[in-house]
Amino acid sequence: MSSTKGRKNKSKSSGVAGLYSQLAKKIVSDSLDLKSGESVTIETWNNGLDFAKQVVKEVRRVGAIPLLILEDDDAYLWGLQNSPKESLGQMGKHEYNLLSATNAYVFIPGPLIGTYVPSITKEQASEGTAYNSSWYQAAEKAGIRGVRLTFGYLGPDVAKILGKKLDDVVVRQLKASLVDSEIITKAGKPIMDRLVDGSQTLLRTGSESLVFNLKGDLGIEDGVTDVADVVAKNNISYIVPGFIWKGIDPESASGKATITSSITRAGLVDGAILEFERGKLISWKGKDKRAQQKLDLVLGGLSEDRRTLDTLIVGLNPQLPYGFGQDRFVAGAIALAGFGITGVVSKGTLTVNGQTVVEKGKLVSPQAS
Repeated sequence: MSSTKGRKNKSKSSGVAGLYSQLAKKIVSDSLDLKSGESVTIETWNNGLDFAKQVVKEVRRVGAIPLLILEDDDAYLWGLQNSPKESLGQMGKHEYNLLSATNAYVFIPGPLIGTYVPSITKEQASEGTAYNSSWYQAAEKAGIRGVRLTFGYLGPDVAKILGKKLDDVVVRQLKASLVDSEIITKAGKPIMDRLVDGSQTLLRTGSESLVFNLKGDLGIEDGVTDVADVVAKNNISYIVPGFIWKGIDPESASGKATITSSITRAGLVDGAILEFERGKLISWKGKDKRAQQKLDLVLGGLSEDRRTLDTLIVGLNPQLPYGFGQDRFVAGAIALAGFGITGVVSKGTLTVNGQTVVEKGKLVSPQAS
C-alpha cells in the first residue's frame, strides 16, 4: 500500500518540495492554461497530498477556484474487501455532477490497485476500478481539461519491486515531468507522420522479429491538454509526459519479441520472449524460472480474446531513465500492449514501411519521402 509517512519527512532534504512547486506551476500555466474564474478539481490519494496543496496554491495564484478531494488509501482498500459487491466500482451522481461543473481536473492517483497491491485480489481490483471508463466518458462529455500524474502511484511496494529507494524514484519522475512539451512534440511529430493506417511495421529485438500492420487511434502524450485535445477526446494528459500510441490491426501481428521489462500484478517481469500469431499471444517464456512463474500467473488465466496485441507505444521523454516505474515513457522505448501486460523493449529497432524510427533503443527522425 502507498504511504504518505516517510516521503513527507524527507521531502525538504531530498528536494521533493521544490520539485512539487515547479511542477505545480507548470501544470497550471502550461498543461492546463488555467484562467481566472475557472473551476478546478484536484483529486489526490495520500501520496499526493503535499503536491496537491502546491497545486491549490498555484490555482489560487492565477485567480482560478480550486476544490481539493482526498481519497484515503486505507479506507478505499478496506472498502474493496468489505463493501457489498454491487456497490464496487460505481460512480455516484454527485461525482457525475462534479465533473459536469469542472473546467479542469488534476488527478494524483494512489496505489497500483489494478496491477500490484498484494492485499487485493485480481477480482477485487477489477471490480473496484470498473468505474474507470465511465469516469473518462463523463470527463469527455464535460469537456474537461485534465492531467494525470503517474508519480502518485509510487509507494514502498512499487519501490521495492523496482529495487530502489522511494524518494529516488519520486524525484526521477518529477524531474522528467518538467520536460518542455515542445521537446516532446518535436521528437514525436515526425514519427507520428509515419504511423498511418495500413503501414507495415517490423520490430526487431535481437534475433527475434515481430511484424504487424498499424490501424486505429494515434495520439501523443505531451503533457498539455488544450482545446484540440478536448475536441479529439484526448482530454486527460499523462504527466510524466512523453510517448506516442498507435493502434495495431488486431489480426496482423505474427512473430516473436523479447521484452526487457513489465510491471505486473505479480511484480516486475525482467525479460521474456513473447510469441504472437494472427494478433494473439500464444506463448511466453520468462528469462528465468521466477519470470516464468510471474508470467504464468498474470497471463495463464486470460481468455483468448484478452490476449490480443492492439497498441504500439514509442517513448519520447529524454529525462527519464529505465527502472523508475514508467519505462514506456523513456526516449527510444518501444512497448507492446493490449494482452494483459505492457511489455517494454529497451533496445529494439522499429521500422515502418521500411523507414527506421527507433534503432537499437534510440529515436531516429524519419527522412522525408
